[in-house]
Amino acid sequence: MATETLNFQALGQGIVPILRAPPFPGAANAVVSRLSQDAGSKEYADIDVRACMDALRKARVGGTFWGTHPQLEMPNPFIVRPATTEQAIEMLGRIEHDGHLHRLVLWLPPHLAAWAGQVASRAVVLTECCDPWHLFAQAGQMWFDPSDENLLLARIAGVRASTFSGDGEPINQESLAEFFITAVRHRIADIDYIDPFTGAPSDFLSTIELLKFWRGLIDSNRSIGAAAGFAHWKKAVVEPLLWGGSEPVRFMGGSESATKSIPRGKSIAIWKSRVSKRFLDEVEQQGCDLHEVEDGFIRSAGLGADCVPPLSIVVDKVGVHFDPAQPSDLENLLQAGNFPPAILDRAEALRRQIVESGVSKYSAGGQSMARPAGERRHVLVTGQVEDDRSVICGGGEVAGNLDLLKRARAQEPDAYIIYKPHPDVEAGHRKGHVADEHILSFADDIVRDASISALLDMVDGIHVITSLAGFEALIRGKDVVTHGIPFYAGWGLTTDLGVIPARRTAHRNVIELVAAVLLLYPRYLDPITSLPCPPEVLVKRLAAGVRKENWAIVSLRRLQGSARQKLSKMGITI
Repeated sequence: MATETLNFQALGQGIVPILRAPPFPGAANAVVSRLSQDAGSKEYADIDVRACMDALRKARVGGTFWGTHPQLEMPNPFIVRPATTEQAIEMLGRIEHDGHLHRLVLWLPPHLAAWAGQVASRAVVLTECCDPWHLFAQAGQMWFDPSDENLLLARIAGVRASTFSGDGEPINQESLAEFFITAVRHRIADIDYIDPFTGAPSDFLSTIELLKFWRGLIDSNRSIGAAAGFAHWKKAVVEPLLWGGSEPVRFMGGSESATKSIPRGKSIAIWKSRVSKRFLDEVEQQGCDLHEVEDGFIRSAGLGADCVPPLSIVVDKVGVHFDPAQPSDLENLLQAGNFPPAILDRAEALRRQIVESGVSKYSAGGQSMARPAGERRHVLVTGQVEDDRSVICGGGEVAGNLDLLKRARAQEPDAYIIYKPHPDVEAGHRKGHVADEHILSFADDIVRDASISALLDMVDGIHVITSLAGFEALIRGKDVVTHGIPFYAGWGLTTDLGVIPARRTAHRNVIELVAAVLLLYPRYLDPITSLPCPPEVLVKRLAAGVRKENWAIVSLRRLQGSARQKLSKMGITI
């Protein structure tokens, strides 16, 4: 039998860094750590051992933390993880001799999975890639081979874990620190840490923070059993943001018959505008929870109507942010408040980054604009897609873009009003066109080609139905008048002419709004690495002109839009 004495040499054999990136779809080879070329000679005396232990324990990362979450239907399970078949047989015999077979869980590494059938009748056997932290939370006692990284993690987690044949008694903090210091050369100090988004050197604690961010995303997706209503050109960028850590995202058609294949107890992520009412009714009858997915607020350098995939999405488990008839995760975040100081600091820095780079929902940057009417008040009115769900749900009494212009002029009789048509409408894909002669009955100018960020920097205020441009104006310190009921109305930051839901009673400042809208609510994908990323990374990519799209599809869609525009001018509607 192996002895209780920890074999620290074994900890370094065939070493795999304890902090590893999850194998996200499309980015399975991402690297956040690797064995240093200077392994064995690096100094580690300056490593704060307790800080490292605390960070790992709180973040619950290290090892295969993205793995499955098996529920062990037994009290006080005795989980053993052998390294060899011989060790597995020895562990099994010892536990049977001691009378603990009824609570035995054999957690086999991949190279022993084929052996599972031989012992399945005597014990619960786990062969899949498991989240060790999930097992730690259920374990009554654990045995490991001395070389197993999970021994280190289990002891950090405070589990009654030992090397095989040991007494398995929990060890005190001083003993744990001694164990950790001895193991640190092999598992931490001899590893180089890398920022996967820049390739620059990183460090142990920063890498933990990144893995904690990824863990939060994966855990939020574990209940998703299927996804429906997603166009094929969106799937590659959406899948990493919906992935639950083990199985690939199961995309399905929007027919009602497809709902029968959703696993019991699982939810379904949907792009609601692309599934039928019968499908939604069937999902409701089955009792499946809906997670509604929509474009995020920093989307791409290109139009969704041109089939440019979104680099950010929102996944709302309560409602959807643009429908004021019901609560949403975003509304609940804003109503609750209590944002941590660190989040507010990030929000202010992100606000500055966006404003300085000129990034907006569909574009980045743009030339600064002169004020055409000098000191006169300049007001921007933004057109929208009139049959978009955000306008249908939140448009209130506004009867389209021309009606918005009329209302803006009534509110601002002396202002120099600039009208900017929505880019999807201009591209010929969506409803909302207003003839120039009608626009100029209420506006002083029509601007089509300037970026929304350049316009917002120039004007004094903006009138919107529900347009995201109103939010982008707020973060630039501009006056915002809402004629509909967008998600950013009703918090004391805007002049609201629509009927605000009585639920919205809190008052928020702009930084709190940014914290909820851009940091806590959406998910982002890095177009270069295809890894889920913080918004700061995506803003930097878009500001640098990075794009992620299928040019063949985008070019075809632009040709279709151009043809539709020409036919429309001839009085032909398609």
